[in-house]
Amino acid sequence: MARGPKRNGNGKRLATQQSVDQAVKSVCDIMRRGNCAGAMQYVPELTWILFLRILDENEGREEQEAAALSVPFRPSLDAPYRWRDWGAPDGPKRAELQSATLGAFFNFVNADLLPHLKALKKRPDATPRQKVIS
Repeated sequence: MARGPKRNGNGKRLATQQSVDQAVKSVCDIMRRGNCAGAMQYVPELTWILFLRILDENEGREEQEAAALSVPFRPSLDAPYRWRDWGAPDGPKRAELQSATLGAFFNFVNADLLPHLKALKKRPDATPRQKVIS
């Protein structure tokens, strides 16, 4: 199945491998300037960010397909833990965190999001995907 160009969080199209590479390089540059000691510190964080973004995109597509077929869909993550809620530029949780006190975003990620993701596998009804995420 052919796919169209990807869009990054700023609405720019990522149509080529070079444009994707440049977007990742830009993120790495930002993370390096944020007092990261080196790649070993920010690469795992970047990997998680990309994983959660791709997961949300895939689940959004699966949700649309399920709706078109009139079959139930159960997302792996509920609001506010989905990328579209806290990571996307227009996400409602992101807007809330950006207008809150300094450090609210990092507090959400470290004290709320990551523990939530880690605990997914302990749910009695955890799906295989939730166990992988956990």
